Amino acid sequence: MNWLLVVAGAAVGAPVRYLVDRAVQARHDSVFPWGTFTVNAVGSLVLGAVVAAASGQAQLLLGTGFCGALTTYSTFSYESLRLAERGWSGLAVANAVGSLAVGLGAAFAGLRLGEGLFGG
Repeated sequence: MNWLLVVAGAAVGAPVRYLVDRAVQARHDSVFPWGTFTVNAVGSLVLGAVVAAASGQAQLLLGTGFCGALTTYSTFSYESLRLAERGWSGLAVANAVGSLAVGLGAAFAGLRLGEGLFGG
């Protein structure tokens, strides 16, 4: 039955990803994929907090399901590749390096936040 928790979390995470991505991207007149960058950073922060503060079924629901559907490595990779193919190599590198740095930083911050708020 644990898989139902993952499905439930993903059923919320995927539409949230789409809506946040579209809302953020609509506010930027740029070829840089700010929407994907944002959902990946937020998802990393939330996952860090979930790992610190939750266990068992809550991790399945929020960590694996919600965060797994909210974040997107495939779209990040595709958008980086498209930037490079279109001649925006600097933006492609900035997206790759920035996403990695911000994602790791956000996960670490989420971990600390979760520990601080919930004594994890």
